[in-house]
Amino acid sequence: MTTTPTPTTDDAPSPPAPAPAQGRGAWSTLRPLVLRLHFYAGVLVAPFLLVAALTGLLYAASFQAEKIVYDHELTVPVGDRELPVSEQVAAARAAHPDGEITAVRPSPEPGATTRVLLSGIPGVDPGHTLAVFVDPYTAKVRGELEQYGSTGALPLRTWIDEFHRDLHLGEPGRLYSEFAASWLWVIACGGLVLWFSRRRTQRKLRGTTGRRRTLGLHGGVGAWVALGFVFLSATGLTWSAYAGAHIGDLRTALGQETPAVSAAAGEHAGHGTAGGTGGDAAHGVGLDRVLAAARAEGLDNPVEIVPPADEGSAYVVQQIQRSWPTKQDAVAVDPATGQVTDVLRFEDFPVLAKLTRWGIDLHTGSLFGLVNQIALMLLALSLILLVFWGYRMWWQRGRGSAFGRPIPRGAWQQVPPQVLVPLLALVAVLGYFVPLLGIPLAAFLAVDIVLGEIAHRRGRRTYGPASG
Repeated sequence: MTTTPTPTTDDAPSPPAPAPAQGRGAWSTLRPLVLRLHFYAGVLVAPFLLVAALTGLLYAASFQAEKIVYDHELTVPVGDRELPVSEQVAAARAAHPDGEITAVRPSPEPGATTRVLLSGIPGVDPGHTLAVFVDPYTAKVRGELEQYGSTGALPLRTWIDEFHRDLHLGEPGRLYSEFAASWLWVIACGGLVLWFSRRRTQRKLRGTTGRRRTLGLHGGVGAWVALGFVFLSATGLTWSAYAGAHIGDLRTALGQETPAVSAAAGEHAGHGTAGGTGGDAAHGVGLDRVLAAARAEGLDNPVEIVPPADEGSAYVVQQIQRSWPTKQDAVAVDPATGQVTDVLRFEDFPVLAKLTRWGIDLHTGSLFGLVNQIALMLLALSLILLVFWGYRMWWQRGRGSAFGRPIPRGAWQQVPPQVLVPLLALVAVLGYFVPLLGIPLAAFLAVDIVLGEIAHRRGRRTYGPASG
């Protein structure tokens, strides 16, 4: 939601601000303040939300598009028997002798290819890997594509993902998405409270026209999707640059970090390893025995095998299923003996680590697959419509002669000190933990106070309550 309900009689000027009455309820004094915040936050933040919604819509659709665009690399005819993983990796190595093998993702299901991931390939982004796709039944290489991230995003989805995250501007571009996520929940919650504070008769859509109909569409749709926006905002902040760092610090302080399996090899590490080196997929006992050891511990598909980083490290085999039910178990396997040296179960993760994992996967459309992705696309479309209706209300509020009359100032003066002081304290705490909420809000208040003082000195102070 981007703008706010406004007076039912648009042509009537706002009355002068009355002195706060002793018997007024807390909400009657807070509503004008929420209305003004919702209005200005919506007007100023809406362009960022619109970009986030459009790029988010594309990202949600990219999962299915990726399957179509890269069908040749991702799928093969189902054969009678899969070859050993070591043979498949050898075929990939023969086709691409350069670089270092960083991971192997065996075929997760019948008809799917095996991915051999290589780093240090000329022309490949240093933060990405080159995925070589191998037919698990014939060991023929089907192709190679640049891959990014733990979800195995290929070029199409990677491009859209980076566009959504930072507009392809790098770290400075991440400020846009964090700014949008920091304010989305504020706008959504404010609009939700304002909508349900209206009388039921004022929320009816049937038989309305003009600005009232636009308000009905904006408020009605916004009320249905507000909780979804709050969820997207909260989960988006989880891995943002500044608020995400605070969230990470809080999880660390509470002992709720995401655990990792110990990759330290056993006492025989470095002995009997056939001269293997870090990053060599044939290190020690080899991939087939390592995979068999992981299977014996219950790690079924899909899995990723990470070769030892050095002579003192073990193989790490980890499940990589982000869809429901989540599979994130991991084991470490001694390269010299093929014995499991450490086991990590997802069920043993701390509560906040699990919730973070599920929240991120739900935000990105992985947790419930196609249903999840359709829901995200509907939320994105809703936000696009709400931005459109919000700006339309702003135009209609100006009666066509001016682009949007502002909500009158001075709402905070109506709030009793016993309500205002705790509210300011809460805003200060939120502003510290979510700086791209706190800093713009402080800047807005400073500018608003200065403009109000200028208007006062010119004899046209516009303080007054807003009804709606």
